[in-house]
Amino acid sequence: MLNIKDTFIGHSIKNDVLSGIVVAIALVPEAIAFSIIAGVSPLVGLYTAFILGFITAIIGGKAGMISGATGAVAVVLVGLGVKVKESLSPSMLEQLTQNGELASYILQYILLSTILAGLIQITIGVLKLGKLIRLVPQPAMYGFVNGLAIVIAMAQFPLFKGENWIMYLLVLATMIIIKIFPKITTTIPSGLVAIIVISAVVIAFDLDTKRVGDLANISGNLPSFAIPTLHINFESILIVLPYAVLVALVGLIESLLTLSVLDEMGGKRGSGNQECIAQGTGNVVCGFFGGMAGCAMIGQSIINFSNGGWGRLSGLTAAILLISFVVSLSSFISLIPVAVLVGIMFMVSIGTFEWESAHRIRYMPNSDRFVLIAVTVITIFADLAIAVITGIIISALVFAWKHSKVRCRTKREEENKKIYQLDGPLFFGSTTSFFELFDINHDPENIVLDFKDVRVMDISGVEAIDTITKKYAKADKKLVIRHLSDDCKKILKDAGPFCTYEEDDPSYKVAINY
Repeated sequence: MLNIKDTFIGHSIKNDVLSGIVVAIALVPEAIAFSIIAGVSPLVGLYTAFILGFITAIIGGKAGMISGATGAVAVVLVGLGVKVKESLSPSMLEQLTQNGELASYILQYILLSTILAGLIQITIGVLKLGKLIRLVPQPAMYGFVNGLAIVIAMAQFPLFKGENWIMYLLVLATMIIIKIFPKITTTIPSGLVAIIVISAVVIAFDLDTKRVGDLANISGNLPSFAIPTLHINFESILIVLPYAVLVALVGLIESLLTLSVLDEMGGKRGSGNQECIAQGTGNVVCGFFGGMAGCAMIGQSIINFSNGGWGRLSGLTAAILLISFVVSLSSFISLIPVAVLVGIMFMVSIGTFEWESAHRIRYMPNSDRFVLIAVTVITIFADLAIAVITGIIISALVFAWKHSKVRCRTKREEENKKIYQLDGPLFFGSTTSFFELFDINHDPENIVLDFKDVRVMDISGVEAIDTITKKYAKADKKLVIRHLSDDCKKILKDAGPFCTYEEDDPSYKVAINY
């Protein structure tokens, strides 16, 4: 039976609501910034943060995880915008630019890609492929988190442009409040205290510093249903589909890695497949209600967890409050100084960085050390998805190299029978060393391959067995295989006529004490 309190509320209603308020305010500049990156109206990013945040708060795989418009997805959508411009004729491009309709035209492609990306994500969740996140090795996880922490900090630097010493002082004051206030009391989130105190000081003394209202006008109406107006044909699908696939994969990689990070913070495991379905559903709805694609936001999620927002109510509070800012509270939110939000994000960056990895790196094998550093650097300078996939590939290649040897001991069972006792995995990387073990010309007439400590991993291993069997047969010598595991037998059986071997599993009499 569903327990509503356990499902929607973390440790307390108060913590969830207060943390949700902090997250909602912190979402505003991020949603605006990522909208601008993608080349669309700030309202598009705010709608995304509301819709995606609301849906994932209800049905997501991890209570307390926050979703919205993100930089990783926005960068992919920038590429889509460039592709759309390239597909236009010079006259059409000029006409749309002169009429001020180019951004709206590109938005229709973004909405279509958002819907398609959502459908792909739902499919991945339904097929239960979310568990593939387990393939990400720990050094790659460290690299992802460290790189993202640096990216979060670097994303704040442009906000200092044109500012004076006042903003630097306010950022420092914010960080001090967030650091010290929890030592006084944890009743109220330190982030909310910082927002109230710094905003009050700035407004009371009318300090010359950038406010949220200076970034963009965030006032608007509730999002409304609308089908993308572009003419959907083979050409438009061909333009959108590659970017939709990228958006789906980048979004899921960031979301599932964020889920893993929060699992470690909260000690309770979330559901990757459920999160895939939730992200996909949210993106499909975003596409029909004027929002661009998004995914989980590690910065805001950590703000939420750090402030005690462990229940679904925290995400619901943040989403509902955010749309309230847009519809009726924009004038108040516009007064909040940007410095306090920058200070909060700097503290998030410090909290996100895996400082323990700096200690562990000294004791890691060189291969793991390389993966950690490579993923960190690629996350900072390139793309999150590329970084994680690179880390997986490097780790897989290192694993294959380390296990590319099949070891062997030989013994004589009878005068004309030689036994090869093999040890190690037999796969594409170890077939060369496998062939080097045999002395076909000088071996006796009967050969036994003991597979007790061997696993046939792939078709290359099957072909290796077939090849060595045929070589002994060509030399008029008989080869049999002992102690094949059930999974090895299945692989060899599936190979059918493409693998020949004779199995010899001896029966052993066991002494029984009656």
